[in-house]
Amino acid sequence: MDSSDAGPDKRPAIHIGILTVSDRCFRNEAIDESSKNLYTLIQDKRILQGNVVVTKIVPDEGDQIKSTLVEWSDQRGLSLILTTGGTGFSPRDVTPEATKAVLEKEALGMTLAMLKQSLEVTPLAMLSRLVCGIRGRTLIINLPGSVKASEECLRFVCPGIPHAIDLLKDKTEEIQTTHSSLQSRGVEIPTSFKSGHAAQKDHGRHPGHHHDFPEGRYLGDHGQHHHGHHHHHGEHQYKHHHHGENKHGHDHDRHHHHHHGNHDISRVAYRPRKSTYPMISVDEALRIVLEHAQPLGAEEIGLRECLCRFLADDVHAIDPLPPFPASVKDGYAVIAADGAGNRLVLGDSTAGSVPKGVVTSGFCVRINTGAPLPVGADSVVQVEDTILVKEEDDGRTEVEIKIMVAPKRGQDIRPVGSDIAKGEKVLEKSQKIGPSELGILATVGAARVTCYRLPVVGVMSTGNELVEPDEALQEGKIRDSNRTTLIAQLLEHGFPVVDLGVADDTVEALLTKLTESLRKCDVIVTSGGVSMGDKDLLKHVLTDLNADLKFGRVFMKPGKPTAFATLDEGRKLFFGLPGNPVSAVVTCNLYVIPALNKMAGNPSPKRTMIRARIADKIHLDPRPEYHRALLTWHPDDPIPQAISTGNQMSSRLLSMRTANALLVLPPKTEVLQTIESGALVDAMIIGRL
Repeated sequence: MDSSDAGPDKRPAIHIGILTVSDRCFRNEAIDESSKNLYTLIQDKRILQGNVVVTKIVPDEGDQIKSTLVEWSDQRGLSLILTTGGTGFSPRDVTPEATKAVLEKEALGMTLAMLKQSLEVTPLAMLSRLVCGIRGRTLIINLPGSVKASEECLRFVCPGIPHAIDLLKDKTEEIQTTHSSLQSRGVEIPTSFKSGHAAQKDHGRHPGHHHDFPEGRYLGDHGQHHHGHHHHHGEHQYKHHHHGENKHGHDHDRHHHHHHGNHDISRVAYRPRKSTYPMISVDEALRIVLEHAQPLGAEEIGLRECLCRFLADDVHAIDPLPPFPASVKDGYAVIAADGAGNRLVLGDSTAGSVPKGVVTSGFCVRINTGAPLPVGADSVVQVEDTILVKEEDDGRTEVEIKIMVAPKRGQDIRPVGSDIAKGEKVLEKSQKIGPSELGILATVGAARVTCYRLPVVGVMSTGNELVEPDEALQEGKIRDSNRTTLIAQLLEHGFPVVDLGVADDTVEALLTKLTESLRKCDVIVTSGGVSMGDKDLLKHVLTDLNADLKFGRVFMKPGKPTAFATLDEGRKLFFGLPGNPVSAVVTCNLYVIPALNKMAGNPSPKRTMIRARIADKIHLDPRPEYHRALLTWHPDDPIPQAISTGNQMSSRLLSMRTANALLVLPPKTEVLQTIESGALVDAMIIGRL
């Protein structure tokens, strides 16, 4: 046995399989977050001394559940099988029945341990039909389907798992050690049943998963590591499943989440000491955001209202341009066959007029640029190639001119439709309307234009400490700057904004504000209330709104506690930005603005990235950092120089002053501690250059 497989108690690591039961995860319609979380907790040795050697997703089908349990117990000889999902009241929830069908003995004590302590979290835990038991020398434990509930239940039962497996494996020495330890205490009468939280001294009351799941790791049927993107209906790669969110067979597990209608938030001592949200990368967070930010419906608006909007349909010309043969030059409309020589001037043709008469041999008509070509003429001679022969009325009338250069047929004439043909597509769907595009629309007579609707964004600050900018400060209060900054950012990008004001740090205030806001906004952006304080309630309140929380922590600086959720069956988006001013600005640029861009029909919604040269050495942070900087250009260097704005504390809004870019810096490693002066890095443009 490799030494890494042995824990502090010298027991060899337990070989574990995780079986996810979910129709939607099996069909790749949801992300299997629950088994991903369990895997990380076990592999990081934070909850159990074990190794996950196989994982699998099956649908809510009894036969497939049973065959997997039998195979893993009888053929693979696993010590422990954890199932997650399918334990509720839905007609498709058959995990307990399938499990009972293969068990040789039930382990009711383990089931009772999970149920008893789950009921202390929420009375709705009574709806969970968990089963535990033994097949051969394998312990099988049913867990709920949600991330939170599955982790909690495993923590509740894990103190008994090592000894149970020792008994199953008939490990005499380990069994005797455990029994001797218990006997040495004498008779004990506990005041309460000790939970897995109490037994696991290295963890807090509700410790959470806070490590990235290894990218690309795939646990095959032989425990080998593979790379690539697998979507076989079997052992799977953790990338595109979200277990615990799916509507069929797993919504019943949501009762394990804290619904604050029933949760006593006054018990601050029992709040989580570590975040329960998995840490994901910035790239993954942005991918999730853009996946759920879809273009809104189209609307028809007036020509002068559509500047900076995105077209929801192609635009075609209803008329040709020019609609008549037009002169390119100021000069004379002539018949080319007459060649050079004298011409009598019949009259003139000016822009906006209709020329009278017909040009015949020996005659011409004076013409201006853009004016219609008179009938009979087939060429235009520029005025520079002529001389005056005769005039009248003291120079007010040209009578005769001389053409010095023989013209060619069609010379300096714009034919009908030479610029834009009738019916030609002049603008394409998803094209942004700038000043030039606006001119094209006017040219083709598109007085009404079909554009994507702009998302209406509600901006709200949270915090008992906040007062309005025009209020005098009182003890313990600060002025709310985030709302002003975020609203200005969004208005600068052309999005309609609703000022939702400030919500107090109470469940009632937050629920009221958010419920009202959902009626009038497509997107809600809040700042504050998403971190680890006892007054940071937003992530919990979202469950009362039936929100689907997609992520709650991102591996970045600043902005780690950023949250993103969808509401109203995905039709509404929610961004919970951190309360520190710089964190709010940075995360708004990284996530909110790209999402709004996509909803408004922008086919390239991400922020512009360029390369920049570091002016001075920068010390790296353990997390990827978005460093505020000012980009400047020198005449002899096409690559801009990036000058840091100084102290990068997330509370220091002055670090955003003059900043027009965020430098995308990698995390510190043993090899890479600093970025040296002159090095090239990616820079995200966030302001005017």
